[in-house]
Amino acid sequence: MNSVSGVSTVGEPRARRKDDAGQTTVLVVGFLVVLLGAVAIVTDASAAYLQRSGLSTLADGAALYGADAGAAGTSLYTEGVPEGALPVDADAARAGVASYLDQVGATSEYPGLSAEVSVSGDTVLVRLRAPLDLPLTVPGGPGEATVAAEGSASTTTDG
Repeated sequence: MNSVSGVSTVGEPRARRKDDAGQTTVLVVGFLVVLLGAVAIVTDASAAYLQRSGLSTLADGAALYGADAGAAGTSLYTEGVPEGALPVDADAARAGVASYLDQVGATSEYPGLSAEVSVSGDTVLVRLRAPLDLPLTVPGGPGEATVAAEGSASTTTDG
């Protein structure tokens, strides 16, 4: 044992190890918190993506159904089929969209679903919005999100 001024140099490394004790635990706990936060964010983002994909498919189908219903008005039977774009009856298109959403059970699949239908010339645009209850919530983050999608269809004839 080497002693200078009564201080032992052999005991220093042991004292330093005691001061560093627990540092690994803090790092592991910190890493786990970050990892769990990342898992929650990825899970919520995946749920939102899947719901948006489903709503997008639903909006496309509703727009096609609405455009077909709106273009099949009585004017086609009384005046014939015009060249180019078929005129779309807005009320018939809205009724077609509502009928389609009812037929496929959209409100039971997406509780709180709201639909907005707009008709411009030969185009039917359907915007759907539905709340999404997030599977995992990050502290301080929203517990519920709203997902939206839109689809459009137009009516034209090949001349």
